[in-house]
Amino acid sequence: MATRTSKRTLYRLRGVTPTVEAMFDALDTDQLERVHADFDIPERLDVPAVLVTGSFEQPVASWCNEVFRTTGVEVSLPVNRSAGLLMLAVDGEVYAIGYDQGFRLVPDRLKDHRFGLSFASRRVDPGRIRDLVSHTPGGGRTDITLIPGGASVWSLGIVEHAQIVRRLGGHLDDIPLTISRDNPARISSAEGGAGLRLRLGMEGTDLISDIRAIARVLREEKPSPELEFVEHVVPVSDPLLLTRLEAVLDDLLGQEPDGRISVAVPADHWDDYEAARAFRARIKSDEAGRSTDDFDLEYVLCRARVQRAGSRVTALREGTVTLYRHSRADRADEIWTSSALRWIEAEVFLDSRRFFLMDEHWYEIDQEYLKAIRSHAERLITDSPSVDLPPWVLGDKERTYNESVPDQRPGYVCFDRDNVQTALHRGNGVEICDLLSPDNVLVMVKRAKGSDALSHLFSQALVAVQTLRNSPEGRERFAEKVAAARKGSGLPEGFRPSKVVFAILLKDGTDLTADTLFPFSQVTLVQTARTLEAWGVQVEVVGIASTPPPGTSTGIRRLAA
Repeated sequence: MATRTSKRTLYRLRGVTPTVEAMFDALDTDQLERVHADFDIPERLDVPAVLVTGSFEQPVASWCNEVFRTTGVEVSLPVNRSAGLLMLAVDGEVYAIGYDQGFRLVPDRLKDHRFGLSFASRRVDPGRIRDLVSHTPGGGRTDITLIPGGASVWSLGIVEHAQIVRRLGGHLDDIPLTISRDNPARISSAEGGAGLRLRLGMEGTDLISDIRAIARVLREEKPSPELEFVEHVVPVSDPLLLTRLEAVLDDLLGQEPDGRISVAVPADHWDDYEAARAFRARIKSDEAGRSTDDFDLEYVLCRARVQRAGSRVTALREGTVTLYRHSRADRADEIWTSSALRWIEAEVFLDSRRFFLMDEHWYEIDQEYLKAIRSHAERLITDSPSVDLPPWVLGDKERTYNESVPDQRPGYVCFDRDNVQTALHRGNGVEICDLLSPDNVLVMVKRAKGSDALSHLFSQALVAVQTLRNSPEGRERFAEKVAAARKGSGLPEGFRPSKVVFAILLKDGTDLTADTLFPFSQVTLVQTARTLEAWGVQVEVVGIASTPPPGTSTGIRRLAA
């Protein structure tokens, strides 16, 4: 049976009226002339739509001359790449799909640069992330991670309040798309950035149905809790604030470079950047501009600096950077042209607020820090613990409680103060855990009156896991202790911890929630969890039930998330 879907990239366009005429007018005339474009109005879709077809032609491939200079053999082969672009209006929104090189006909200025990312944060499985591109503001650093089999988002080491996610891909949770309607068991995936790449229906009715399903997700659903940090970096939309930011940037562009402005490759054109062999920047000049073998930030900043105050940002916005697939930089070798402003990033402070320019858009990147920390802490604290711990008698010391657990919960082993000695950890040694569960989960127990005690607890977990991961001697000594305590039934061969549980009793048995956990402890907890999860160790935080001492009320209080 013929397949009903095809993997395509869907863009949502902003500022385009949902009519055929407006879609025509939105296209770049120069690009259309370059591909010798033909136009059609597809009536069978029953929505306003425009189809553009053409081709990027090059009479002689750029490599032919190189082959002749190397071998003396004359080769003359053309290059002809097809281009198709379908623009359609569905329920008042305009979308675009490129075929082959047709994506190059979608004007960058019209793309909704958060469209694909917003969908991915709502529907990609957080435990099966396959593709992640993140950017660290202020240093021009972009990290690209590809994991074909998928991995938990937290195992990727994302610092959610300090990095901007540019692209996110992975396995899709259930969604009524054409691909899943025909075969609900089939695994599908999506990659979201400025565009959304996934399998879409090829029949007109199926395609429109899929677009409506995607729009419904964006309209009605919130990001999944594990991925909501993707949207914590807030785009600036206030016109007055944008005017202030551009004024500060304009002044910065007029100064000698001091590192506050750096290069940032546009996220949706990494492949073009890798393929380019020449770059030409042109900023307010009647000449052809300057051609180099990489983006020349020094030249761009120099050209901006000589412009009138108040006109420098506009000069970069109207200036261009063109990428070529050959060092000769002929028009026939052109890959892509963009605004020069897309190639710089800048950090700006207004009072105590921090802003960041990226891809011609301004973002505020600190205001959601505490919200991100709190949200992560809420995810870690659970009221459905995976470990079965008895109530803590208020007034009992921590050691008394730990030693009582194996008597009340068979299979648990107490290792409170039963430390492991290694060549690296002489003296007192390393306390691997307070309790070891029947399924070999490391349980760290603490009665906390303040954040200091919990900081020690979280630090203990890091040292313990490091010892079991990296020290053969430490693993051997701990395995011996477990075998002795369990009378010969020790740890599995090659044991590495896969889970750590922080079991906490707050002062006076206060319920453990994100509201009652000390603010500083939330920060250190999240930092610890990120580190452990990057090592492949799951983290869980539970409250321990409390009960009054004998002779008082017999009610039991349970700490709930």
